[in-house]
Amino acid sequence: MGQRAVVRIRRAMVAVRRRLTHDRVRDRGATPVELAIAFPAILILTFASIQVGAWFLARAVALNAAQVAVSSTRTLNGVSPEAGEGQAGEFIAGTGGWLVGWDVEVSRDDEQVTATVTGNVVSVIPGIGWTVSQTARGPVERFVEEDAP
Repeated sequence: MGQRAVVRIRRAMVAVRRRLTHDRVRDRGATPVELAIAFPAILILTFASIQVGAWFLARAVALNAAQVAVSSTRTLNGVSPEAGEGQAGEFIAGTGGWLVGWDVEVSRDDEQVTATVTGNVVSVIPGIGWTVSQTARGPVERFVEEDAP
C-alpha cells in the first residue's frame, strides 16, 4: 500500500471521528427532551390501566355482593330482604373499597329473589367516574307437594 493510500485512510478516519464527536456535541440534551415529551403519555397509560383494573374489581365485588344477598335470602328459613341487603353491605365493606357509594336492593316474591348492587368505581384518575351495576337472581326454596300417582 502506498503512502498516499495511508494518508487518505488517515484523513478519512479523522473525518469520521470529527463527524461522530460533532454529532454527539450537537445531540447533547436530546434525551431529557425526549423523556419530557414521552413521560406524560407513559403516566397516562399507567394510570388508565390501573383504572380499568379497578373497574373490573368493582364489577366483581358488586356481583359477589349480589350473590351473597341472594344466597342468604333465597333459603327456606332465610333472612328478610333487608337483612340480605345488610349482608351484602358487610361483604362490600370488607373488600377493600373498590366499590364506593354503593346501594343494594333485594326483592323477593314467592318464586324468585333478585339482588342488584350499584355503585361507583374508586377513581384513580381525577374526573373519571364509572358506575357499576350487577344483578343476581335465584329461585326461592319452598316445599312443593307432588301429585299422588
